[in-house]
Amino acid sequence: MKIVPDTSVIVDGRITRIIEDEKYKGCEVIIPEAVVSELENQANKGRETGFNGLEELKELQKLCREGKISLTYIGRRPTLEEISLARGGEIDAMIRNTARKYGATLITSDKIQREVAEAQGLDAIYLKQEMVGYRDLEVGKFFDRHTMSIHLKENVVPMAKKGTPGNIKLVRVGSKRLKRIEIEKMAREIIERAKSDFKSFIEIEMDGATVIQFREYRISIARPPFSDGIEITVVRPVAKVSIDDYKLPDKLMDRLRNSAKGILIAGPPGAGKTTFAQAVADFYSKDLGAVVKTMESPRDLQVGDEITQYAPLEGDMAKTADILLLVRPDYTIYDELRKTRDFRIFADMRLAGVGMIGVVHSTRPIDAIQRIISRVELGMIPSIVDTTIFINEGRVAAIYDIELTVKVPTGMLEADLSRPVIEVKNFETGEIVHEIYTYGEQTIVMDVAKTSFEKSPIQKIAEREIVKEIKRRIPDAHVKVSMQSEKRATVWIDEKLIPQLIGKKGKTIDEVEKRIGISIGVEPLNVEVSKDVFPIKAELSGNYVVLMFGKDSVGTPFDILVDDEYLFTATVGKKGTIKVKKDIELANILINALENNISINARIRTE
Repeated sequence: MKIVPDTSVIVDGRITRIIEDEKYKGCEVIIPEAVVSELENQANKGRETGFNGLEELKELQKLCREGKISLTYIGRRPTLEEISLARGGEIDAMIRNTARKYGATLITSDKIQREVAEAQGLDAIYLKQEMVGYRDLEVGKFFDRHTMSIHLKENVVPMAKKGTPGNIKLVRVGSKRLKRIEIEKMAREIIERAKSDFKSFIEIEMDGATVIQFREYRISIARPPFSDGIEITVVRPVAKVSIDDYKLPDKLMDRLRNSAKGILIAGPPGAGKTTFAQAVADFYSKDLGAVVKTMESPRDLQVGDEITQYAPLEGDMAKTADILLLVRPDYTIYDELRKTRDFRIFADMRLAGVGMIGVVHSTRPIDAIQRIISRVELGMIPSIVDTTIFINEGRVAAIYDIELTVKVPTGMLEADLSRPVIEVKNFETGEIVHEIYTYGEQTIVMDVAKTSFEKSPIQKIAEREIVKEIKRRIPDAHVKVSMQSEKRATVWIDEKLIPQLIGKKGKTIDEVEKRIGISIGVEPLNVEVSKDVFPIKAELSGNYVVLMFGKDSVGTPFDILVDDEYLFTATVGKKGTIKVKKDIELANILINALENNISINARIRTE
């Protein structure tokens, strides 16, 4: 009996199993060179399917040496053009031609290949996919009920993250370093099982990287040159919870039921964002009877069968969005929003009327909203996002409401400076936490919660005057001042400079107190300069205070600090500068700092 296996049955590892069946005993296995070339091409690109297929060919060679089969390699290698057209069927056509020429039976697990072969009058055997229990995976031995992820790499002891969101530890789950051959064996098994399991998918296959969703496991396999060694990372959810487990306020539950249509679920990595998103998806699907879909790459949300999970169509999430706009779900979970394109797709679907829930990495609640700024028109943000839910350590840590109004922003005094302002409010108390607005070329994110607790204007003026008087006497001193009351202040200064500030018999400090009219206490200052904070050059230009960053920083948001105290956040404009108009309070503070040699610093606002 002559058989010609195609690439599909060699890659999934089943050809060596079926030829051990009695009816195939002593058969002649003919391998077209086109198959070898295709596998070699995949392996050269670092793809697991290529390595798996080459391993299977070695197994066939072993069976041939044992006399169980005869093995022949036949035909010519395909040209580069034919390889590039493999997806269009060129390689499959060469394999069918080999079967026709030698009167052999074609064996395939590709339905289209079988249909075409039979349409051309060839004998073809179709191997249906088999259901294989995921518990049989070799990597499963590293998991217990507390394990969130395992991290395997050649020449490294197996490691695992265990615990719950907010309480995760990296621990060893083995005593010996893994050998390359062990990692190779596990990687091959994962690919084979993924191809023969209806609930598993190879989500991404690139040069040196493969991502597989195997039941509840999300598995990433990396190879050189992408990585410096073969590595397997397996992640799984440790718990599936319902929306009731979070004990959300009745006010929020009412909003989720009736009015929330643009939701951001934010939080740092490992905080429990995905677990909460799953609970929200099930809530909308089961409790409200809504049609819910997901957009994921890879698809790793653990949701009910009623919820269809979509991957990027032809590698493009925008095409997935086009299909979903035709399907018109009530709600769509977009996991995860990272790139500008993701945010724009999210915005487009929301403005088209689809309820959207996006999952975003952020270290603070406001950071999730800041990631949208500059990616969509500022005034459209409240129409795209109405609710932000910040998850930390597996619980809901903050809830923000987002509204658009027209008013004079906090810190501005003149009525003619009214403008559209996005108010970010504490959802439960209604208090304004942040304001976002444009001023000139800049987008300002003002932390209103901090400014509401600032000292009175008179106290702030007194603090600046004290700094000015001290620097007149000790120009290079690093000085910090805090008003304790209307008549008393505390000054912190380098311990070595305290005698100079006090003066002989207290003469110098007495002069400062009399000039300002305030009693001053002096304390030593431990000067620590954050590595993330750096000085910036500022200058007056026309009606603006200009902060100089350089064109390398265009589009980057920075926190601006005066004398180490946070002032505001803004994004660097096209000319590499941040401009602040002179007629607002922020500019007065900067001008005062310039006139009195007070440090003006910046730190990058990370997303």
